[in-house]
Amino acid sequence: MNFARFNHILIPATWAERQRLQNSLQGRLLMKPTLAVFSAFTNEGMALIVLGMLAGVLGLDAQHTKGHLLWCMITGLLVACLLVRPWFRLRDVEVSAHAPSRVAVDEDLSITIVVRNNGPRALESVRTLYPILPWDGHWTSPRPFAQHVPPGGTAELERTLNFVQRGEHHLSPIGVGNVVPGGLVLAQQAYSQDLKLLVVPRIARVESLATPMAQRYQPGGVALASKTGESMELMSVRPYRAGDPLRDLHARTWARTGIPHVREYQQEYFSRVGVVLDTESNIVNEEIQEAAISLAAGVLAHFTRGEALIDLLVVGDEIHPLTIGRSLGSFEQALDLLAVVEPGTPLDDDRLFIRLSPYLKRLSTLVLILLKWDSPRQRLLQRIRDHGVGCRVLLVTNRQDLAKDEATVLRVSPSQIEDDRALRL
Repeated sequence: MNFARFNHILIPATWAERQRLQNSLQGRLLMKPTLAVFSAFTNEGMALIVLGMLAGVLGLDAQHTKGHLLWCMITGLLVACLLVRPWFRLRDVEVSAHAPSRVAVDEDLSITIVVRNNGPRALESVRTLYPILPWDGHWTSPRPFAQHVPPGGTAELERTLNFVQRGEHHLSPIGVGNVVPGGLVLAQQAYSQDLKLLVVPRIARVESLATPMAQRYQPGGVALASKTGESMELMSVRPYRAGDPLRDLHARTWARTGIPHVREYQQEYFSRVGVVLDTESNIVNEEIQEAAISLAAGVLAHFTRGEALIDLLVVGDEIHPLTIGRSLGSFEQALDLLAVVEPGTPLDDDRLFIRLSPYLKRLSTLVLILLKWDSPRQRLLQRIRDHGVGCRVLLVTNRQDLAKDEATVLRVSPSQIEDDRALRL
């Protein structure tokens, strides 16, 4: 269990739930006034409020202490700053926030806040206000500020944060405000648009993966495949026909026969790979589930560096047809799918095999990333093999005992993935 969740136990996890709470009667009565108060004061102002509260407690004994006088001074100073606050509110100011749409778990994400002053007077001491982050996010750099923004000028403020949990994230608008003289209160703020981003899983460092790789005949080939490896194997030389590329002319045969000839290539054979990710949630903890997802990302990344085509990604019992590799598709496409994986139901080998059957004819090999080794998974493996598809099983577990079929099943420890070790599987 990730205990960081308890830091935000009263804050809903998703954007929709937070919006629902904010628009509810409870949110309007409690959340909005509380956020308004916290956003009105600078860090120095909040520290002074805490000091005033302590002075107020001590000032209850007015006969023996003078704490009530200190409380009166602090309260008067804060009230005076709040009264002059409207005179310093931001006018004709545009705020925009920019950030990459995708970031990996535990990687720093840089957010750029652009403040444009369209008003007739300069802005002094502009500070940023940040939304309350989800439980899995935290800021990794100090709060930036701009000392001076001239009329018609812009200021770019940058701050970084990271997330420890993959998935879709939605950040509330980011506000900016200029400091009222005294440094305790921020004038009324201007806000940017919302930010949406996707936190993708950590990619396991798979350096090698031994698989029973075969090649399947693909009628018509794959027209967009890059011309590497066997995709452009020289098959024969034949007489020139109108429309043939001139770069394929074969000079030696032309010179020997006196008739123009061209080289003919073979593009019809490809190694096609499928990856199956087990998502059954009631057999393992969150650490092992996340390790399995990272391993799946690492396996996909390993195949994209070679000449195979990644044709299929199976998450639980959801089939995602892909075409990644050899200049086709995008690895990010698969990462986006893995980023939103939810814990699944127990594996049903009959149903999964029926859904896999239409794809098995063109697959060269299938990599199964499993969380458990039991009878349903053994039956699924055997039925796939019976269809002539080579399989490799990677079992993500903390247990030291291997499965019975040790020649096919390889145990991968979650700590190997978490520590970013080089995996030679």
